Amino acid sequence: MEALLLAGGKGERLGATVPKPLVQVAGRPLAAYAVERLAAAGVARVLVACAAGHEDAFEQALGGLGTEVVAVGEPEPLGRGGGLRLAAESREEEGPVYALNGDEVLDLDLAALLAAHEERGPAATLVVAQLRSPFGIVELGAGDAVERFREAPVLPHWVNAGFYVLGEEALARLPEKGDHEHTTFPELAAEGRLLAYRHEGMWLTVNTPKDLRAAEEALATGVAR
Repeated sequence: MEALLLAGGKGERLGATVPKPLVQVAGRPLAAYAVERLAAAGVARVLVACAAGHEDAFEQALGGLGTEVVAVGEPEPLGRGGGLRLAAESREEEGPVYALNGDEVLDLDLAALLAAHEERGPAATLVVAQLRSPFGIVELGAGDAVERFREAPVLPHWVNAGFYVLGEEALARLPEKGDHEHTTFPELAAEGRLLAYRHEGMWLTVNTPKDLRAAEEALATGVAR
């Protein structure tokens, strides 16, 4: 099986001069943890969608982790959907692929995800997770009486965790330029061809220095491995 890794994000908000997936977290590039998890799940080849000129940096930083890493440079910014489509053109196998953002950290069971996708047979399966409130909440009762306080609870809504399984139909419908979450996924959802896989484990998106510190702690202690 092959995987598509989106790695076009910049590391400027983290104070880095390298692409965000190559920012060091607990002594290793952020994306290395995802590549290692893919390799452990039997992925033989990871295609990295990156900006042109960064191909060597990604192949050197992510090589030697148990799977072949091939960086596919975008000649111009294509958006996430366009980046996935371009990278997918370099596949050597047919069938479903894992696709993921290079700045996410999940303790996801990839075998279980793939099994759920193959059992249900959608065009694509989207991993969803629940957010934890950044604030404590106040629960109110009758007459606005304060009943109790809850510290940073898990919110009831599900959000896109940036990890998918894409079948041939979904790959063929990716945009040449633009974001698949604004085009392909809404279209598939309207047709009943997009299903969700609930992930209740750890999920971190690294966008800010605070996120980076949280990822450092999780990865250094082995929580996310």
